[in-house]
Amino acid sequence: MIAQMRDIVASELAPTATPDHAGGLAAALYAGRHVEFFSYGFADDATGRKVTPDTLFNLASLRKPFEAAVVALGVLRGELRLDDRLPKYLPELDGTYIRNVTVGQLVTHTSGLLLPTDHPPWPNDEYTRAQFIAMLNAFAPAASVAPGRQRIYTHAGYVLLQLVLERCYDMPIRTLIEGRILKPLGMHSTFFPERGPDNRAVMDAAWMQRAVQGYSDQGAAVGPIGDQQSYFAFLGTGQMFASVRDLATFAAACVDGRAIDPHLREALRMTQREAFRVDEKFGQGMAWETVRLPGVTIVDKPGGLNNASGYIGLVPARRIGIVLLANRGEYPHEIARYKILPALAHLLASHAG
Repeated sequence: MIAQMRDIVASELAPTATPDHAGGLAAALYAGRHVEFFSYGFADDATGRKVTPDTLFNLASLRKPFEAAVVALGVLRGELRLDDRLPKYLPELDGTYIRNVTVGQLVTHTSGLLLPTDHPPWPNDEYTRAQFIAMLNAFAPAASVAPGRQRIYTHAGYVLLQLVLERCYDMPIRTLIEGRILKPLGMHSTFFPERGPDNRAVMDAAWMQRAVQGYSDQGAAVGPIGDQQSYFAFLGTGQMFASVRDLATFAAACVDGRAIDPHLREALRMTQREAFRVDEKFGQGMAWETVRLPGVTIVDKPGGLNNASGYIGLVPARRIGIVLLANRGEYPHEIARYKILPALAHLLASHAG
């Protein structure tokens, strides 16, 4: 059956990563405690360096499930509560609206926050921590918006969540995620590099040789190799980098997890549970989105920048997961949600029946 599953994945991915597409694609399928890797195209078109399962990609918003897992672990260990209001950790948040937002609302995108850094048209400015706090304190949404009432996707909300976690644990977010998630799972090629003055990730030459050049959806190079992007000018607000091999490990832990610490296993499950029902088809968990399709429920997280695209999709009921990492903007990751994962789930169901 693995061969059939591999054929399903490859038949959908191959047309999206042909030589006329800039950059390349790394993918991984986890199924039945077995991992298959798929590699297409180039990490750097100029040099002809090919994508491999160990190529390093900018994860963009695929970082969010890791921060959500830190929150879930903290809840399970009694270190914080989802209904804690933010001023408990950041007393400087004293604005009329923001002081009533909770940790749980931040992590499920139900806070109601919508700042200039969240959606186009994007701002041209960078914000210091002090400017960010001032922006939050001044935030006043439309009258229909209230904490916990709606789902509004917010990048800024997760930057704020980072500050909450750093204050709660008195350590940088990178240290928290490394110690609580990455090291226990054996993810040695996932990391939070600092952002240099040229907006590149600060990493040694060997790591930089594994990193991709990013491209726009039209094929133009965007930024240098190791490009980081952020509207926030303070530590910890850049992106994570990882290989598809490492993210396959993470996907396996999310849908299987039999060999990992029970607390971490439960935390990863907790992040996937739907906390807010958007409509008949979609729901929102802690970072993860829930998609109900005929015969299959998918839990997934897309991410992207103008020069990077990523996707992790899970079918927990069938213990399967897929990871897609592309070094170009606007990669059509929806094929995993609407074609690959349903086909895989139906294949497994037919064999189980």
